[in-house]
Amino acid sequence: MLIGKKIVLLVAEQFQDMEVMYPYYRFKEEGAEVIVAGTGSAELYHGKFGYPIKTTTTADKVDFNSIDAVIIPGGWAPDFIRRFKAPVKLVSDAYKAGKVIAAICHAGSVLVSAGILNGKTATAFMAIKDDMAAAGANFVDKEVAIDGNLITSRNPDDLPAFCRAVIAALEQK
Repeated sequence: MLIGKKIVLLVAEQFQDMEVMYPYYRFKEEGAEVIVAGTGSAELYHGKFGYPIKTTTTADKVDFNSIDAVIIPGGWAPDFIRRFKAPVKLVSDAYKAGKVIAAICHAGSVLVSAGILNGKTATAFMAIKDDMAAAGANFVDKEVAIDGNLITSRNPDDLPAFCRAVIAALEQK
C-alpha cells in the first residue's frame, strides 16, 4: 500500500492516454495521493486519443521535498514538458534528492533534458534510444529498467510491470 505517499504525475498536451490514466488510478488504488502537475500552459490537457485530465497544480509549485515520486508519461507530452524550466528542474531536483523518478515511452526525453541519465541503465520507446544513449544512458530493450531511484519502461504494454516497479520502490521508502 502507498498510503501517505505523494506522487506527482507530469502532464502536458498530447500525453499518451493509457500512460497517464493507468498509473493515475493504479496509484490511487494503492492509497497514494496523486498530484497532476502541468507545465502551466493550461489547466486541462488532452491525450493523443482525446482523453482529458485536469491539473491540480503546476510543476513550479511542487516542492520536491514534499513528494515521494515523479511519474512522466509518454506520448508527445514529453516534448512539450521539456520546453519548460520548472518541470525539468523538478525532475532533476527530485532525482538528486533520491525520490523515485519513473518515465515511460517518450518520457525519456525529459530525463535527457534533466541531465540525469549519465551512467544509468534505462529503457524507452526505441525512437529516442539514440538521444538517451547520447546523454550517457546504457540503453536496454526490456519492459522495465531499474537503476537506483530511476525506473523506465518502453510503451503502454509495459504499464503493469512499470506500475509494479514504482509501487515496490515506494513501499521500500
